[in-house]
Amino acid sequence: MFVILHELQILGKCLILAIRMHKIAFFIDGAYLDHVLANEFPNKRIDYQSFIRAIVAEAGPDREIVRAYYYHCLPYQGTHPTSEQSERFSKMQKFFRALQRTPRFEVSQGRLAFRGIDDKGAPIFEQKRTDLLLGIDLVLLAARHSIDEAFIIAGDSDFIPAIHAAKSEGVVIYLVCGDTCHDDLLDEVDERIKITPKLISASTRLV
Repeated sequence: MFVILHELQILGKCLILAIRMHKIAFFIDGAYLDHVLANEFPNKRIDYQSFIRAIVAEAGPDREIVRAYYYHCLPYQGTHPTSEQSERFSKMQKFFRALQRTPRFEVSQGRLAFRGIDDKGAPIFEQKRTDLLLGIDLVLLAARHSIDEAFIIAGDSDFIPAIHAAKSEGVVIYLVCGDTCHDDLLDEVDERIKITPKLISASTRLV
């Protein structure tokens, strides 16, 4: 556990105050964040480490990031993939690898399940396991009292049972979201931080 020591001079006496750092973890639904960036901040590419630090700065001082968990799936690739599919798959693999090597980041991959064809003839895919993996990690850290606060970047109400369990262990839940977010999720969390142009500007990649 880390503390910040503050030295105070009171009536000629030196007092040392130890302020406890809040241990926090991030839980990032990668598909949701992709959606927010694509629809609300098009053509913006973010540095993920700078992004979570900017969010912590919004919440206030005296916080230590224990770990950031990122959940996503590799894109669809057919048995005989097109060049476009292969390129998209390769780029996502490289991104996952780079994020995994970022200090205190952990990448967990789900899988895509085929769910048929839409009215326009395009295939429908659904992410599997990512919600479950996020929920398990959140509940385990809460039950072990490894964190004091959880920052969740998501918009899906499926996370509510895990959030409720974490809150019962004393964890304060921050929801970080864009314009689209389920009302029940907004109701369940303790604090809400909007993804704003200011946050994006603080973490935008130039290349």
